[in-house]
Amino acid sequence: MYQWRKFEFFEEKYGGKAAVPDDISGKIECCSSGRGKVVLGCDNGTVSLLDRGLKLNYQFQAHSSSVLFLQQLKQRNLLVTVGEDEQLSPQSSALCLKIFDLDKTQQEGPSTSTPECVQILRIFTNQFPEAKITSFLVLEEAPPILLVAIGLDNGCIYCIQGDIARERIKRFKLQTHTNNHDKSQSSITGLGFRVDGQVLQLFAVSPSSVALFNLHTQPPSCQILDRIGSNATGVSMSDRSELIIGRPEAVYFYEVDGRGPCWAFEGEKKFLGWFRGYLLCVIADQRTGKYTFNIYDLKNRLIAHSVTVKEVSHMLCEWGNIILIMADKSVLCIGEKDMESKLDMLFKKNLYPVAINIVQSQQADAAATAEVLRKYGDHLYSKQEYDEAMAQYIHTIGHLEPSYVIQKFLDAQRIYNLTNYLEKLHEKGLASKDHTTLLLNCYTKLKDVDKLNLFIKSDDGVGEIKFDVETAIRVCRAANYHEHAMYVAKKAGRHELYLKILLEDLGRYEEALQYINSLEPSQAGLTVKEYGKILIEHKPAETIDILMRLCTEELAKGNSRSTYTSMVPSPVDFINIFIHYPQSLMDFLEKYTNKVKDSPAQVEIHNTLLELYLSHDLDFPSMSLTNLGENGDLGAERPSKSDAISKGKSNGGAIKDQTDLEEKDRQERRRKGLNLLKSAWPSEVDQPMYDVDLSIILCEMNSFKEGLLYLYEKMKLYKEVIACYMQAQDHEGLIACCKRLGDSGKGGDPSLWADLLKYFGELGEDCSKEVKEVLTYIERDDILPPILVLQTLSRNPCLKLSVIKDYIARKLEHESKIIEEDRQAIEKYQEETTAMRREIQDLRTNARIFQLSKCTACTFTLDLPAVHFMCMHSFHQRCLGDNEKECPECAPEYKTVSEMKRSLEQNSKNQDQFFQHVRNSKDGFSVIAQYFGKGIISKTSTGPAGA
Repeated sequence: MYQWRKFEFFEEKYGGKAAVPDDISGKIECCSSGRGKVVLGCDNGTVSLLDRGLKLNYQFQAHSSSVLFLQQLKQRNLLVTVGEDEQLSPQSSALCLKIFDLDKTQQEGPSTSTPECVQILRIFTNQFPEAKITSFLVLEEAPPILLVAIGLDNGCIYCIQGDIARERIKRFKLQTHTNNHDKSQSSITGLGFRVDGQVLQLFAVSPSSVALFNLHTQPPSCQILDRIGSNATGVSMSDRSELIIGRPEAVYFYEVDGRGPCWAFEGEKKFLGWFRGYLLCVIADQRTGKYTFNIYDLKNRLIAHSVTVKEVSHMLCEWGNIILIMADKSVLCIGEKDMESKLDMLFKKNLYPVAINIVQSQQADAAATAEVLRKYGDHLYSKQEYDEAMAQYIHTIGHLEPSYVIQKFLDAQRIYNLTNYLEKLHEKGLASKDHTTLLLNCYTKLKDVDKLNLFIKSDDGVGEIKFDVETAIRVCRAANYHEHAMYVAKKAGRHELYLKILLEDLGRYEEALQYINSLEPSQAGLTVKEYGKILIEHKPAETIDILMRLCTEELAKGNSRSTYTSMVPSPVDFINIFIHYPQSLMDFLEKYTNKVKDSPAQVEIHNTLLELYLSHDLDFPSMSLTNLGENGDLGAERPSKSDAISKGKSNGGAIKDQTDLEEKDRQERRRKGLNLLKSAWPSEVDQPMYDVDLSIILCEMNSFKEGLLYLYEKMKLYKEVIACYMQAQDHEGLIACCKRLGDSGKGGDPSLWADLLKYFGELGEDCSKEVKEVLTYIERDDILPPILVLQTLSRNPCLKLSVIKDYIARKLEHESKIIEEDRQAIEKYQEETTAMRREIQDLRTNARIFQLSKCTACTFTLDLPAVHFMCMHSFHQRCLGDNEKECPECAPEYKTVSEMKRSLEQNSKNQDQFFQHVRNSKDGFSVIAQYFGKGIISKTSTGPAGA
């Protein structure tokens, strides 16, 4: 103890001038505290309550004689007292126990009030004989249940348990197992309750023993913890439910299994207490007669406060202060200083370990502890004790900014300390990308492969990596630790980074392909999209095999069709990786289309294939014998075209072979392109499985005549078909095309012959043979009138009249025959018209004699009344009925003529129909003449003047 440091962690309150109020005149026999007040019991039977400033709140008469013991309860505002009252009879004891409810008051006079006394109990009964009370303690179990323990000078302990306020109680007695007949050695000098869950225990101290009663058992069992007790009343309980006993030589701690640690503090222990982890002790020096009040910090082995005091009569704690009541009624209040003041005091003396222990024992927050550790670390760093300083800085991780520490240890000579700090930072998962970079750089600078392995290949499991993966990989790659970088990437599931190292740093293409094959389909697809260009460049055949596995049903066996469609990627997704290798792209798409016939991306695939087939320059690789493998594998590494040409020069005929090979390949691709156009547009469907407009553009750009002709013909663009032949000046093909497409009986367009004739008329060269053949079909189908034929052919100066002489002769003869037929028809119509006019004139001027003797309708003899019509039909009037104005025999014919006339008049107003007939007719003039002949458009009318 004499080696313990002394500090002033406590200070006196109220300027050291506090005292018990003068209103309290009696001698203070007992005291208690709780619920923000101090309660004093005097020998005159009064109880006084003091507030925070030690001012008298109020005072009341609790007992008639003296208050021996009292205790302020914590959970309820009740006060339990033991004192002397008037004896009811000579046989009864004057001692009684009272319970006061401090929340309820009753008026005692005009100016005073007293708390309500809710219960009075006689302590001693016939079963519990009277003895001197030496100790008193109340335990609040579960309100309103109380357990009152009363220690007697005969070694017994009387217990009262239950709802005492309602007198629902039970009494029982505890007896220590001592055979000592000396009453002074068996007196109970101290009591202490220990509650451990459901287990309730009671410590009992006498001058000759320390006992422990287990109240959880029935009957309660007694265990003697020590055969040496204590005469002093200085008994207390620590915050860990340890019993504290003071003896002249030391202070002893007792637990349930016996004596625990002891502390050798010499002197008579007048009072013991426990306050916030501190041991309070009032020690009397028998030689000098002085009293010393010490506050011990047992954990940190220091004296937090020491002061010489007068004779102490009572000690208690309230309001966060320690209150000492002296025999002369003066009061000493001592309060603990704040943490900052205590730490400043220690920092000035460089007692950093003590400061750390204090903040930890006081359960300060982690930030405050870290600040103390930082200052300690700074102190050690200034003394160049770098290892010890780093040990302190490591404890601040999570609260101190790492850059503060890192900047101090960036010197190369202290790289080991920096490495240690960064490792701890990663272990706690608080490292950033920069910290990971710095740590890995430290490992690489130190060439410490073992630690690098331990850091990278720790068995934490995937998902628990305590560093930034990308940063670790980047640093390892930069330091040429590729295997470590690959391990991190694989462990973290960063497949793209793993492949990046394999392909870009190590060039291990076979291993990369095997790794991709081992991945899940979705992940494999992502990695191929990112690194497919490199793989296609070096391993085209193997890469195509992987793509085929990804894009076909092999990955979706057992799934429904809809699930397959949504799962399996489309080949279109991978087209970008073939950007410099169209030949490989063509191989891939051909394999795919041969295997999958109904892909959702069929249109895009066919469009791409068509573009590859029709391209003039596909960068076809050199295929000379010098760059074929022994087994003729075209997928092997191929030299560039320039290398092949340079080799060809030395080889003589290699360049010619190369050119022939390229031309042969071009012709083969065009054949495939035409087959694709035909197979992807079956005759039974309206729309092809490719973009028609794009296909036409590709065929135009690459001068693919066969494809253009097929597409135009499928789209029924016959004029564009013959335009292709005209552009190529393929006269034979042009005529053959018109024969096939210009037959109206087979759904063709006869007007093609007119376009063909116009072409030959504007050709500017002798094409007599072709013109004669064209005229044959024009004459057969009567496509053009002769005048237009003459006008069209007259533009070609190279054609002679003999070309069309026979055609003109036949047409003139035919026209003459038509004219003669028309003249005869005219004469016939004129004769009929003349006869009709004579008949009309005869009807107007001469009388008609009706000689019919029979009715036309019923064929009976005609009698009156009869009706005669000008058409020479006669009827009975009864046979006509109501229709007397029309001849029943002639009316149908007349109606037909009338309807025809009405229809013609109606048609004369339908101009659209007229023009449509003109457009659709081979000879528009004849249509107009026919309309004039029917009298539809011959009538003219003059509108209003202002029209």
